Amino acid sequence: MHPRKNIIEIFSTFLLLAGDRFAGWATDARLRRSIQNVIKQTPQEMQENFWVLFWYNRWQNLEAKIAKEHLIAYLQEACYWTAQRTAASFVSSQYKLSDCFQIAITSVDKVLKGFKPNQGHNLKNYASVIFGSAIRETLRQRQEVDICTDWGMLRKISQKRMIEALQASGLSTETISAYITAWNCFRSIYIPTQANTTRQLSRPDEQTWSAITQAYNTQSPEQIGAKTLEFWLQNCAKAARSYLYPNLTSINTPNGSDDSTNWLDNIPATEQDSLLNEIITQEEQQTRVERQSEINQLLKAAVSQLESSAQEILRLYYLEKLTQQQIAKQLQIQQYTVSRRLTKTRESLLQMLAKWSQDNLHISVTSDILKSTSAVMEEWLQAHYNSSSLPEERRKDSGE
Repeated sequence: MHPRKNIIEIFSTFLLLAGDRFAGWATDARLRRSIQNVIKQTPQEMQENFWVLFWYNRWQNLEAKIAKEHLIAYLQEACYWTAQRTAASFVSSQYKLSDCFQIAITSVDKVLKGFKPNQGHNLKNYASVIFGSAIRETLRQRQEVDICTDWGMLRKISQKRMIEALQASGLSTETISAYITAWNCFRSIYIPTQANTTRQLSRPDEQTWSAITQAYNTQSPEQIGAKTLEFWLQNCAKAARSYLYPNLTSINTPNGSDDSTNWLDNIPATEQDSLLNEIITQEEQQTRVERQSEINQLLKAAVSQLESSAQEILRLYYLEKLTQQQIAKQLQIQQYTVSRRLTKTRESLLQMLAKWSQDNLHISVTSDILKSTSAVMEEWLQAHYNSSSLPEERRKDSGE
């Protein structure tokens, strides 16, 4: 990828991908005119960070829409490199760099809402953490549906979502009514013997199919056979997958004139998050919460056991938001010493977390897994020290 050369390009162009390869930069004419007009008023200001804060303040106060569009343009590189790194850690995933880029760029609202420039945040660095978290969570959820059988899918989905899925597939009202009746018969009769087997639920046996068909025929004037009913339910599962987990589409293909903000208009709404979450069962949610709690306690304990000098450097860096040069001056040591100790401390925490993952989650530690784990740990360190600066009452409310 060749970098953008000047402020106008940085805040008015969007990355184009050809497959999973960088294909160039596309200029949005409206954003280009916008940045040119404001630069004319302050031609002496050509520092990147000045314009980041300029548009961020506009986003907060005056011109939210166009300011957000400029900031999306600005974050293209951060989104690309985060997508590239994260895609590599999901080597078995069918979702590639372009899909990860699409997922990440839709989380810009979350980036802007959480960004705190007065606390020393760098927008690109902060966005990279949020982008990586959004990609990992979405891919984990999408991998969930890849291993969920049709029958497990039909037991997990709610009636409201099932009806919406069938409507979205273009079926008639009469057909939808028949399918919903068949689906309700399936759910009332075919119940897993163990709750944690729902995801891998196998096809019902012939006796169960007979009972489901009999239940349907007692409720409908139209008498059908078991094969027809099974075909209907397979159509229901197909519609549910298509509705809950739609294919990702590229945001990089212009669809109008040069004056339209095509790349932004193609970003989908965020309703999909709630649809994805609904499909995850209660026991799986509980397991994830428990794992997150275990990791949180593990890292807290590990930080508390570090040497006092290492703890002080972490506190100054993540809580006080001091630079390495400022830390060196305060502690009266060399800057390279601060850098070395900070790197060594992160590595020790990373190794401990990787070993715990290997022992408890049975995850094979590869270079890609280490990169992903490193990003998770960095995100945790920032959140941990930010939460430690909250008043006691707020820490209790947040569960700290």
